[in-house]
Amino acid sequence: MKIVSLLPSATEIICSLGLADQLVGVTHECDYPAAVIGLPQVTRSIIPKDSSSGEIDALVREHLQTENALYSLNMEILEQLQPDIIVTQALCDVCAVAERDVLCAASELSSKPVVINLEPMTLQDVLDTLLLVGKKTGRDVEAKQLLTDLTSRISAVEQRTASHITDAERPKVAFLEWIDPPFNAGHWSPHLIELAGGIDCIGNKHQPSKTTAWEKIIASQPEVLFIALCGFDVARTLQDIDILKGYTGWQDLPCVKNNRVYVTNGNFYFNRPGPRLVDSLEIIANCLHPHIHALPNGLPAAICIDC
Repeated sequence: MKIVSLLPSATEIICSLGLADQLVGVTHECDYPAAVIGLPQVTRSIIPKDSSSGEIDALVREHLQTENALYSLNMEILEQLQPDIIVTQALCDVCAVAERDVLCAASELSSKPVVINLEPMTLQDVLDTLLLVGKKTGRDVEAKQLLTDLTSRISAVEQRTASHITDAERPKVAFLEWIDPPFNAGHWSPHLIELAGGIDCIGNKHQPSKTTAWEKIIASQPEVLFIALCGFDVARTLQDIDILKGYTGWQDLPCVKNNRVYVTNGNFYFNRPGPRLVDSLEIIANCLHPHIHALPNGLPAAICIDC
């Protein structure tokens, strides 16, 4: 069986099911686990690597208006790889190759691969994708065991929160997925905040992330600001912090006054709907209530920035 992954989270799912040796092609963004680095890359992006956040946003908005592709497939490499299975997504056209392009490509390949489409919007949806990929690849047993392990970790966080944190102790949390312009994180992120012992003070649960007026963020008066920028690691995220500090009313926010503004690696955590979403839960739980939720070994703590 030869598998091609068209999104980083799918690559992580495939490898977590013990299929790394059957993965023959990945995207230009796949960087975890280390075993996938060096595999043939079947996608490319029109977004220059040195683009600013504002420039990236402008390109994405142009894409949404004109339907110009942000990502393209290398059909020559795909034909050489002769995949039996292609794993893709239809959740977000600005995050990966568009579903219609994938289906068209699959129909043209001589190997006539099966296309597995992942479309998770919630934490439970993400867990369900593990079972779906496991079923389609003959790894049902491995998928069920992985699901059991991840569910156990989620339940442990949920139980600690319920047992040790009162409603009055839950801080109001704003979660930014982008800074220029501000994007409030949706999908599974508000649920992670709830499980971790916080209150999502802007609200976008199980809905796509969306541009959010800075005035709305000011009005929500967050006691904690959590920043996990889509596709950015910590170093790249820190480059945009001065933009955030330049917004009117920044210094008056409760989270700034209390020095509770945190940054983490959005590229590795929170933005990818795969197994490490549970790592993300443990990271934000430790950030909100460090005396209740110990950080598991090997996970990086969110960084508290100098406000």
